[in-house]
Amino acid sequence: MKVIYPGSFDPLTLGHIDIIKRLSKMFDEVVVAVLINEHKKSVFSLEEREEIIKEQMIKDGIENVSISSFDGLLVNFAKENDIKIVARGLREVTDYEYEKNIAMFNSKLMDGLETIFLLSNPNYSFISSSGVREVATFKGDVSSFVSKEVEERIKVKFEY
Repeated sequence: MKVIYPGSFDPLTLGHIDIIKRLSKMFDEVVVAVLINEHKKSVFSLEEREEIIKEQMIKDGIENVSISSFDGLLVNFAKENDIKIVARGLREVTDYEYEKNIAMFNSKLMDGLETIFLLSNPNYSFISSSGVREVATFKGDVSSFVSKEVEERIKVKFEY
């Protein structure tokens, strides 16, 4: 059975990695779906984000993860790839309200599409990609929020 784990992953955080690892133990295949959002200026290009995820999965020995990209509606990606389960991580109560509404829209747009929620590991529940980007903008220490490999890429990208 396959599951989609969608997101922008800009950058990939320890929280994302934790969710992917957990999903890889529950499903035969985890499709990490990297969102292409033309309206949002990403720090890392689509190609860089896909490469970062791939390298991290190899480093962590996770073999049942594939990486794809999509733009537009997630339900279209799910239909095109014949996947009926979407996984989302929840850090806090406000995430639930937001994600619940998206899940309800998605289930109306694609009959049979289910969304499952995984609670974030408390060690990572405060980490967000936007928070990491903010710290990196001011050349702060991001080592508690991302893997060593991502930290190195951030330092290059933000020139510190």
